Amino acid sequence: MPEESSPRKTPQNVPYRDLPHLVNADGQYLFCRYWKPSTPPRGLVFVAHGAGEHCCRYDDLAQMLTGINFFVFAHDHVGHGQSEGDRMVVSDFHVFVRDSLQHIDLMKKDHPGLPVFLLGHSMGGAISILTAFERPNDFSGMVLISPLVVASPDVATPIKVFAAKILNLVLPNLSLGSIDPNVISRNKKEVDSYTTDPLIYHGGMKVSFVIQLLNAIAKIERALPKLTLPLLVLHGSPDKLCDIKGSYLLMDTAPSQDKTLKVYDEAYHALHKELPEVTASVLKEIQSWISQKLSAAEEARHS
Repeated sequence: MPEESSPRKTPQNVPYRDLPHLVNADGQYLFCRYWKPSTPPRGLVFVAHGAGEHCCRYDDLAQMLTGINFFVFAHDHVGHGQSEGDRMVVSDFHVFVRDSLQHIDLMKKDHPGLPVFLLGHSMGGAISILTAFERPNDFSGMVLISPLVVASPDVATPIKVFAAKILNLVLPNLSLGSIDPNVISRNKKEVDSYTTDPLIYHGGMKVSFVIQLLNAIAKIERALPKLTLPLLVLHGSPDKLCDIKGSYLLMDTAPSQDKTLKVYDEAYHALHKELPEVTASVLKEIQSWISQKLSAAEEARHS
């Protein structure tokens, strides 16, 4: 059928031809978002969003980065937001990494020679780590906000992991309960906005998806000893969704000569959507760190 008579549409019924998008290696359409600075960019930042959410939630972060002359780009992962795919289902976690590299390569072609940075939150942190692992020389730095590095102790007791693997064989679509919005942030306004956002998946996490997250965690364990790029990691100590132990492990294991961990004592999971003083501090940390790394990358390029 010609595309005109039956245009591909988002899960929200908007034709993709009206939206920025890319088509991944499986032929699935992914919604893309671009934030362009008003002057020619000095660097590129790829943003990887977390499980169940979508890339438009990173607007404040992206605006801050375009303000310091970065071109920021992102897409909704397969099965998320305005992209195709069953909601929060992925055949293999590597699909997220592969699609990210495809998008990064497209933007590098449009902006040759510019330093590229990765920025990932939560599951997007896991995607960023595995993306950097796959292309060790491609990135000038990586910012991780509450990254998924180890399984949360509530989810991953050996018995539960074993049960999940058995269930995945017989009931892969069984729901294991949904994310509690109240553990996302202490900012009531942000919790309300999360709860009422129609692009966020509010259903239960399926067994098959949990298995893919556990697979990703196993791969990350192998990737950490190979991470040599500059790292900035930000994490709230009482985070119930992504255990801060993962960020400590990252700091201990990654051989990078340039790594910083900033811990926010009372803050919850989405530090960029936290109480105003936390979010302001997070944006400021990212801004000054990434500006510094950009200058270093530019100097290295011109020397």
